[in-house]
Amino acid sequence: MPNFRERIPYSAIVDRPPLRLPDGARIIVWTIVNVEEWQNERPMPRTVLPPPMGQPLLPDLPNWAWHEYGMRVGFWRVAECLERFGVRATLATNGSVCRSYPRIASAALDAGWEFMGHGYVQGPMHHLEDQRAAIRDTIKAIRGVAGRPPRGWESPGLTETDDTIDLLKAEGIEYVADWVLDDQPCRIATAHGPMVSVPYTVELNDISMMALQHHPSEEMLRRGVDHFERLYTESERITRVMSISMHPYLSGVPHRIGYVEKLYAHIAARPGVLFWTGDQILDWYLGEAAA
Repeated sequence: MPNFRERIPYSAIVDRPPLRLPDGARIIVWTIVNVEEWQNERPMPRTVLPPPMGQPLLPDLPNWAWHEYGMRVGFWRVAECLERFGVRATLATNGSVCRSYPRIASAALDAGWEFMGHGYVQGPMHHLEDQRAAIRDTIKAIRGVAGRPPRGWESPGLTETDDTIDLLKAEGIEYVADWVLDDQPCRIATAHGPMVSVPYTVELNDISMMALQHHPSEEMLRRGVDHFERLYTESERITRVMSISMHPYLSGVPHRIGYVEKLYAHIAARPGVLFWTGDQILDWYLGEAAA
């Protein structure tokens, strides 16, 4: 079993060479919209209603439909919000979404969003019989819609086995979002050369806040503003990346989307903010590292 320290040695952010943004910009904000296919013949990845009598049931109609609302309605609220503030998002998508929800894939493509691999169907990497095949199928599906393969990867649930990152690098993936350990991009060693980690989040993520911690709807705004203001202040000395992760069935519902809009309005009002996609962050970091 590879030691995590062997893949990514410890580095204190205060000891690193400076990373400078173009045109005097101060901070990067990365928006990730996660779209997934939940198959009704499997247990649901998340639940909003516990099963009657405490006994899991298949098919799980109420929880499947809860997620499906996000694909039919919630996604379009999120997309409209981001368009209003001129934000190009990264679409973290299951490969199967390209076939099952082509309307969503085409809307993301038309909006100029980046496509990032998110597994072929929603489920832990640990449960796959053939990870390499699932990675290849995801890349193929995204290439078929976007016209190019994804450069980034976010595993379902951020799950990785000992060799997931080696397989991703071997298949041409250039950055991952699973390693939520820094405010700056960093390099992870693989069997096929270094992989870049782009800072993702489990803290400013509607799964953590709403589905797991059960905070009220305004938590996205309160936490998001606090998170942004701290990183914005710190970025005066050391450049930071702030990520915001949303799922249409959570952030796209009527009682939450208004707080998402207020968060983006707050961030957009500040000077020196770059709303970048994951691949833009990757290219900037590689350029700075080379310089």
